[in-house]
Amino acid sequence: MSAPRILVAGAGPAGQALALALAESGLPCTLLDPAPAAPGAAGGADLRVFALTPASLTLLGRLGAWPPPQAERVQAFRRMQVWERDPADGFVLDAAASGAPALGTIVEHAVLQHGLAGRLAGHAGIERLQQATVVGCRQDGTGIEVELADGRRRRGAVLVAADGAASPLREQAGIAVDRHDYGQAGLVANVAATVGHGGVARQRFLATGPLALLPLADDAVSIVWTLPASAADRLAALADGDFGQALTEASGGILGRLTPSGPRVCFPLRRQLAQRYVEGRMVLLADAAHTVHPLAGQGLNLGLADVAVLVPLLAAAVSRGLDPGNAAVLARYARARQGANALAAHGFGAILGLYAWDLPGAAGLRAFGHGLLRRLPALRRAVVEVASG
Repeated sequence: MSAPRILVAGAGPAGQALALALAESGLPCTLLDPAPAAPGAAGGADLRVFALTPASLTLLGRLGAWPPPQAERVQAFRRMQVWERDPADGFVLDAAASGAPALGTIVEHAVLQHGLAGRLAGHAGIERLQQATVVGCRQDGTGIEVELADGRRRRGAVLVAADGAASPLREQAGIAVDRHDYGQAGLVANVAATVGHGGVARQRFLATGPLALLPLADDAVSIVWTLPASAADRLAALADGDFGQALTEASGGILGRLTPSGPRVCFPLRRQLAQRYVEGRMVLLADAAHTVHPLAGQGLNLGLADVAVLVPLLAAAVSRGLDPGNAAVLARYARARQGANALAAHGFGAILGLYAWDLPGAAGLRAFGHGLLRRLPALRRAVVEVASG
């Protein structure tokens, strides 16, 4: 008897990784991709980058999706430097503290997507439908059926909604979300620097919000600059020279003179947590379930952690002859991931709030914390282990 089919709506990195993990576990999968075609090889630099932890890379490696075909566009970093006013008063996290080869790896969205799509292509356990926008679903005691905008239908035992932060499936299911708008925007750009980044990720906490300087291949740098929304729009509209000067000053010149090498994009920053992860035979995964502040670059890592929990639960149920859409099976996934994701999301918000705290003595308290991290190897090791997943 063949294993029950799992439907996956959404073909971003988490959705593609989920489809591949399901198929590799012996569970046939239908990937419902709203795009007209699978992503091709990445062309020019992609502003969207991910800082993948070693735990995420291990999962992708087990699936045969890492390293990607365009591995020359991947940049690992062994150290992370964090400071507020003076780099000497900040702290450095080093992968050597935990014996890991790297703290993380920066990869462009398009590079990762292309690598995953190539691994999925032709996989016997995966049916990939393009231009597959779900407009409705109906479930009963034996399965769930989706209807696509073009009239096609597919039926499976479970439907996983990995269809993004605005998740139409989550909305259709009536699952409410708790939202917190930070009143800020993330300004994203790729820049050239006159000083090499040395494979170090850097983050400076400014009064307006954190500025992340992420190392890319060929000594390029990706920035994520958190700012009040009006300030982000104003800076994004500056001429290249003026923007480069403002960015160089904001970074304290730690990488020398910074010059934009392409467009700038602003996006609103908000935390969003689904109030529940399961509705009958439908489960939420990745951004459909949770979005977090980009402060720690953990958004996709949390989504891949969802994959790492959900797939073994479904596979174990099938191996025992159980219905993978059984309420008890899906509830175990929700219990395992909802609390962990909420803790991470609120934790990132707390760190942001700590650095934004401007009451008397706050700067001294932060300096004291930095000093502890510099002096206590065990504390640094614990932080590194969390940061590396």
